[in-house]
Order: sequence, then C-alpha cells, then structure tokens
Amino acid sequence: MDKKQIRRHATLAAASAVLFSLAVPLTASAGTPEPLKWSDCRGTGLDPRQQCATVKVPMDYSDPAGRTIEIAVSRIKSEKPSARRGALLLIPGGPGGDSLADPSGKGQKLPQKVRDTYDLIGFAPRGMAPSTSVDCKLDPADLSMTRLLPWPAPDGSVARNMATARRITAACDRNGGELIRHISTANEARDLDRVRAALGESRISAWGVSYGTYVGAVYRELFPHRTDRIVLDSNDDPDPTRVTRGWLAAFERGVEDNFPVFAAWASRPGNPYRLASTPAEVRSGFLRLAARLDRDPLPWPGATPDRLDGTALRQTMLTNLYDPDDYPVLARTILAARAGTVPPVPESPPESVLQNVAAVSVGTVCNDVDWPESPGAYQRGVHESRVKYPLTAGMPRGPMVCAALPYEPAEPAVRITGRGPSNVLLVQNERDVATPLSGALKLREALGDRAVMVTVDSTGHQAYLSNGNACGDRAVSRFLATGKRPGSDLHCG
Repeated sequence: MDKKQIRRHATLAAASAVLFSLAVPLTASAGTPEPLKWSDCRGTGLDPRQQCATVKVPMDYSDPAGRTIEIAVSRIKSEKPSARRGALLLIPGGPGGDSLADPSGKGQKLPQKVRDTYDLIGFAPRGMAPSTSVDCKLDPADLSMTRLLPWPAPDGSVARNMATARRITAACDRNGGELIRHISTANEARDLDRVRAALGESRISAWGVSYGTYVGAVYRELFPHRTDRIVLDSNDDPDPTRVTRGWLAAFERGVEDNFPVFAAWASRPGNPYRLASTPAEVRSGFLRLAARLDRDPLPWPGATPDRLDGTALRQTMLTNLYDPDDYPVLARTILAARAGTVPPVPESPPESVLQNVAAVSVGTVCNDVDWPESPGAYQRGVHESRVKYPLTAGMPRGPMVCAALPYEPAEPAVRITGRGPSNVLLVQNERDVATPLSGALKLREALGDRAVMVTVDSTGHQAYLSNGNACGDRAVSRFLATGKRPGSDLHCG
C-alpha cells in the first residue's frame, strides 16, 4: 500500500488490566520455522534487489500442531556486509497496512549508514494478501469510511451505527472463516518472532509506525530479549483496558490539535485556497457548512457514499488532516460545497483490497479488546463528545463494528511495562491527528526507563524522515546506526 492508502485506513485503528499471562506458553510452544527460501518478488516499481519469501506460522498459537498459515516477507540485504549488524523490521500501520514494498520504498530514505547496518525486512501481517488472507464479503457500501467509522446521525443517534455493526459482524462471522478469530496484535507479534527465527537472527530491530508502534511495543513485551534497537514512530496509547477504543477516542484530541494549523493555512493571505480572513472564521465556517450538508446533502455521483453530506465532509477533513500536503484537497471540497457543487470523486484502491483491509481491521480491532454491547453507553458518550468536540460530531465515542461481535476476545490485551532491556526510542510529532501527543506520552510513561522520547515540533502523521526536521531525524538515525540514544527525553523545535 502507498501512503495514501495506508492513511485512508489507519483511522480504523482504534480488556484486561492484568499482565498477559498466556504469553509464555503460547510463544514457547510454537516450534522453529524452516529457513526462508528467497525468490524474486511479484509487483511493479520494486527495487530489483528486493527478494520475497513466506514463513509458515500456526493459525492458533494455543494449537501449534494445528492448521498453519503463511506470512509473506520481503528483504533488501545490507548494502555493506562488513558493517551488517542484523535485520530491521519495517512494521506497518493500520490495522490493515502492509510493508512488503517498504524495503524498496521508504526503506531507501534511510541514511546510508543505516542501510549498511541492516537487512530491511517488510511483511504482510496475518490476514493481509499475499499472506493467507481474509475477506468478509461486505456490501460495497459498507466499505466506506463513513460506515466503518461510527459517524452518528445528524441528531447524534447511534442506532444506524449499531445496525451497521450487526450487518458487518454477521458478514465477517459468516465469510471470514476461522482465521478472522485469530487476527490480533498479540498474534502478529508472535508471527514476527517466527519471522525473526526464520531469518536466523537471535535478536531483531524494528521501526514501527502508527499502529505498528503498538505491534512493536507488544513484541518487545512478549519477547524482550529478542529485541535489539526499537524505534516507535507516531505512538498509540497502550491502555490495555481500551486499546483500539482509546485510539478511536483520541481523534477528538487529534483533530483539535491539528485543525488550527489547517485553519491558519486556509486563512493566509495569498493562499489560492483561502477560505476566510481568520482561523476562527475557517472553523466556524466549517461547522456551519457541515450542518448545512447534514440538512441538505449534495449528490456526488460515483462516490461512496454517493452524496456529500455533513458526515462525508467531516471524514474528508479527518483524512486530509493526516498530512499538511493534503490541505488543498480539504479546502477544494469546502469551496465546492459552498458553491453547491462537488469535487472530483476521491481515488480509491480496488474493491478486493478494501475488502481485505476491512476484514483485517475488523479482526484486529475486535479481537484486541472487548467492546461494550449497550447502545446506551455509546449514546451518552457521543452526546458528551458532540458538545466538547464539535468538529468530530461524536464519532470518536461511537460504536464500531465490535459492539455487535457475537464472541469475546480469546485473550486479554498485553500490558506494556518498563521491564526488560532499555532499547526503545520513541519519536513523535507534537500535532498528529491519528496518534496525538497525549497518547504517545502514555506509551512513554508505560515504558519507563526502557525508553527515551524525541518530540518534534511538527504537524502530520509519522515523524521520522517525514518533516524535514534535522534534529529529530538525526537522533533516530544515530540510534539505528550506533545504538546511541539521547541521554534524556529530547524536544526538537
């Protein structure tokens, strides 16, 4: 997936407070995978040096002798064998992203010394094609982000969300097979340890981004002495009682952190997409326009859904606050709607990709933590959120599909702790719509002395090598290449 596709689905990211007691038996019984058999990769635009292979892993780690599934992996070897230290896992965001193309893509943005130090390793998490894949066969209309995310009705009602949840979970239960019940962050971490073993590495390094920070944190919790240098970039709150529920709720704070930057840009003199003369007017104008579209939506032929209503406008805002480079898309949508027209239909991945991403997202979000079933609990939260955070209209506290799941998670969420080697570096933008600084500070607190955090005075989702901030990039690159971290938490202005 490219950056746009991953960003489209990253918003899907969003149990018990006890230590994950099943970790030892489930991981110790898995056996040793066979060495990897590398071959040329399929696909276009890949570096000719990139190779691909598959690793067989147990579908159910409590039954290691049972059915196996395949995890697709990719590699570009160290560019200087004499300097090679080991392998660097490129852990994607999501849930529903993959990093198979990343050794050829963002991995090549790494400094030469880092590319000399590591083999770059990408993979498709369990359930994601071309690994053994899942598909819920959802109605195409239910693949829209305005359906998959719990945007309430204009009056704040969650009744439609609950109906959508029942419809989607029924389809996933009917069509997702046994595998969808075994898609979780803990199982992805176990799969990565099988990848590590198949690579022949006693320890492994990682660069996890967005949801991948939680995967990386869970991996180093379950396998602390198999980790080398761990970079966690754009970090999620690891609260084991909420997990993805907490990540969804974080959009309230994330939008409030980021919309003022958009509003300042959209009110700047000379901007061809200028919306108002002051940031305050940009905000009030957006809220008025969303309310107007709630009452009187515009037909939007070819789009999913096929009308530009207040919810579609809010989702457009959320999607395009991920990257300041996308502010013109949001501004053009606002200008068109003001004039009673609609912008061009946004590009979208093929339906087969959307079906796969949706199934993996549903599996992960629902299997990581138990969600309340009572509509009333969500309704109260939505009403409170609409008052305090009008830009997001209550969505972050609404019922995702898991509210109608017909079974409970098989195991409690992993509690992230400060136990183990001190080998983690967090890097975080101050203004991030999807993984706000407030959540990153919670992960920093949970890791304790195991981690150092670099906070970058930047806006957008993903910090390392994304903002041109030399201070932050230098600190992360130095750690990956040499193992040296800042002596204490660092702020990069």
